[in-house]
Amino acid sequence: MSLKDTHLKFEGRVRKYSGKVRDTYILNEQLIVIVSTDRISAFDVILPNPIPYKGQVLNQTAAYFHQNTEDICPSYLLSVPDPNISIGLFCDPIPIEMVVRGYLCGHAWRVYKSGKRELCGVKLPEGMKENDPFPEPILTPATKSTIGHDEDISEMEIIKMGILSSSELEQMKNFAFNLYKKGQEMARSKGLILADTKYEFGYYENKIYLIDEIHTPDSSRYFYSEGFEERQKNNEPQKQLSKEFVREWLMSNGFHGQEGTEPPSMAPDFVEEVSERYIHLYETVTGNPFQKQNYHLIHERLQNNALKGLKEIGFY
Repeated sequence: MSLKDTHLKFEGRVRKYSGKVRDTYILNEQLIVIVSTDRISAFDVILPNPIPYKGQVLNQTAAYFHQNTEDICPSYLLSVPDPNISIGLFCDPIPIEMVVRGYLCGHAWRVYKSGKRELCGVKLPEGMKENDPFPEPILTPATKSTIGHDEDISEMEIIKMGILSSSELEQMKNFAFNLYKKGQEMARSKGLILADTKYEFGYYENKIYLIDEIHTPDSSRYFYSEGFEERQKNNEPQKQLSKEFVREWLMSNGFHGQEGTEPPSMAPDFVEEVSERYIHLYETVTGNPFQKQNYHLIHERLQNNALKGLKEIGFY
């Protein structure tokens, strides 16, 4: 079983927005109730097969890191009344993803491998191999698209297009680099390397808040620390704890996210493997055991816990 869609009911004025993996309910333009479903996306496309427990993993992982980084950046998160639900402030989202990269991997490696030596206005050193660390973490922002692909954008373009002022961008950069530094420290304590990740921000009463997920397998890439340098020296693939293996499976099956193409369906055994890898990631990055929630009557559970959570914070 899995959770693919939700249909929660709330009093008052409600707007629902369904993203790639989450259903967001906006209540009276004040609070949001976010339900992490088991939908999975790659190359900005929702894949045909939902992944059991993926939503629970994402929600609980994100909550863990939000609660451990509140001293760095204000968080939208107010309550986690259910393993799949987060309640938070309704922020006006800033349409830029702040992507921080400490290592040459994923999209950055694909750009580098193509022969380019610049990404989002950042000059890339010559002579690097896949998964090599950068001398210092770099920021490679992307436009946040609700439909279709996110696009790389430079800091200069962000300011020139009027998306952010230079001071706003500088504040978000500081938040992003400090969050990444804390994420690296937390990963290191668990025998991991936080290779790259993304952060999203929004405004609430003219103040910038951290929104959405952070340091989850959907937004981040982790390597195992043990044996990392030896694997790099021997030009061997790094052991990863991320969603990259799903992207690699798609590419090996001929899907690269091009418009007009349909992603392949996953066999049941691969769906189970993806689910188990998500659970393993949660347990590894948080150090907490994962407790699988029962899918029986899940919609009733979500409805009841969402209302209970809203009452507890005084919204109803």
